[in-house]
Amino acid sequence: MPLDYITQKSTGSRGHLNYSTYTTTDFLTTASIDQSLIHQYRIMSAKTIIVTGASRGIGLSITKYLLSAPQSHNVVVVARSPEPLQKLKDQYGKQVEILNGDLADFSLAPKAVDLAVKSFGKLDGIVLNHGMLGQVGKIAEAEPEQWKYGWDVNFLSLVAFVKAALPALRETKGKIIFTSSGASVTAYTGWGLYGASKAAMNHLALSLGDEEPDVTSVSIRPGMVDTEMQRELREDHATSLVPHIHSKFVGVHKEGKLLKPEQPGHVMAKLVLDAPSALSGKFLSWNDKELAGFQE
Repeated sequence: MPLDYITQKSTGSRGHLNYSTYTTTDFLTTASIDQSLIHQYRIMSAKTIIVTGASRGIGLSITKYLLSAPQSHNVVVVARSPEPLQKLKDQYGKQVEILNGDLADFSLAPKAVDLAVKSFGKLDGIVLNHGMLGQVGKIAEAEPEQWKYGWDVNFLSLVAFVKAALPALRETKGKIIFTSSGASVTAYTGWGLYGASKAAMNHLALSLGDEEPDVTSVSIRPGMVDTEMQRELREDHATSLVPHIHSKFVGVHKEGKLLKPEQPGHVMAKLVLDAPSALSGKFLSWNDKELAGFQE
């Protein structure tokens, strides 16, 4: 039986598999399909994704979803902390490649792309999830050197990753998903560095949507999520944040209103696999109506 028969049931022709209508379980219950063919299909259909900031929070939830999805995709995980990444490698084995380092080091970007292509033969998408809050304080009190480092991490590293990845992504008609923030469009006193860098991220996605017709780029607002950054805001910046903003973050946590990382994370994981080109260049909230088909 030819391999492309497997995709024909869901699409009527050779091409992309619609996971929602035809799953691996369906294959397993089709007695006429040889088990070795199923294994071959799984290998050939697996996508290769780079996820930055993959050691915790939203990045970790994205990574775990990709690794445990029906096709068991391949992921190059990038972060500063080695231990969480090694745990992923221990659990998922050959599906995972690790790259540790400070994202302010722009040489990490081509290294990650090379690692993906050499290990798995291609690159289908990147999730640029890393970032830092940086200096918190009014612009009148800003330290340019601290802002420079924050911009290196939050924005210029994105440019490095995009530039390094574009040749491979053009070949696969790949996806770029950015983790943005509501701070990109709303002023929070003392968040000048963080908000400005996220606004620049949104415009980077917008520019890519205009310049790269074969690559789909989407910037996602994940909402208020129970992450390390939220802990920092509550505990480490009680005096540097203005009182009403600090009280807001404390209150949301106490009331149990923070999102779980998996809520926006799973939407973003699905987008890096299957985001339609019509979304390219857009800045959308994770629960936007336009993304209803990607929400659980």
